[in-house]
Parts: sequence; C-alpha cells; structure tokens
Amino acid sequence: MKLSRRTIFISITILITVLLDQVSKIMVRKYVDPKSVSDIIGSILTLHNVENTGAFLGMGSDLNPTLKLILLLILPVVVLGFVLRYVFKDKSLDNWSLFAFASIIGGGIANVYDRFAYGSVTDFLHLDFGGSLRTGIFNMADLSVTTGMIILVFASFKKKKEKEA
Repeated sequence: MKLSRRTIFISITILITVLLDQVSKIMVRKYVDPKSVSDIIGSILTLHNVENTGAFLGMGSDLNPTLKLILLLILPVVVLGFVLRYVFKDKSLDNWSLFAFASIIGGGIANVYDRFAYGSVTDFLHLDFGGSLRTGIFNMADLSVTTGMIILVFASFKKKKEKEA
C-alpha cells in the first residue's frame, strides 16, 4: 500500500510534535529540580518542573480516580480518534488546516501518554508579561495544541473570506 503525501505529512507532523514534547519533558524531569524556577528570558519566560495531575491549569486534579480516568484519559482518546478520522476523511482541508489538526492531535497524544505512563503531565514553561498578561505553566504539547487552534481560527476566516469573494 502506497501512502499519500497527505498521510505522510500528517503522520510526520504528529510524530515530530510528540517527539519534541516527550524529549523536552525527559530533559526537564532529569535536569530541572521539581518546583524550582529558573529565568530563561528575564522573568518573562521561566523554566519550572511541575507535575500536573489535572487538565488545563490543574483543573480536575481533585476528581475521584474513576472520573479522572474517564475525563482525562478515555474521553481525550475518543476525541483524538474522531479528530484523526475527520482529518483523514475530509479531503478538502488545506495544508495549514492539516498542519493545525496534526499539531493538536500530536499534543493531545503526548499529554495522554504522560497521564497514562506517569499519572501526571510535566509542565515547565511560564510566560509573564506583567499584571494579568501571563500564562499558566505549560509544556510543548500544550503549545502545539494552542498553536494548532490559532491556525485553525485563521484558516477558517480565510476560507470564509474566499467563499464571500
């Protein structure tokens, strides 16, 4: 069976996303003391080593084990499966949308793997531009998911504009 360029593009994007995330987390777990804070770019970008047992910003970390299993492992796997199926079935997706969806899928796979393998997700980057302009502590998988979502928003505006023209 010959793989299409599209399938190879999607697969490589997912693989690179997962690898970058997992390698960065391995390095953080090995070389950064837990709960430490190190400046990378002044106090704007800092490096941490935090284990997040919940989801976004630790939400759900207090759930009972059964709900955690359902909401943080089973449900994400099901959703990722549906998104992956959609990406392979919808031949009308442009390259930017394919890249965005593959980044989201790769980031999701990487974080689900951590929850399965370690019981938590290692987060290590924090942006603080002062005041309320700051992020929670995040990782490369989170960055991939967020970047993918931003690209999808722009791609949808572009498609809408093209339809109107």
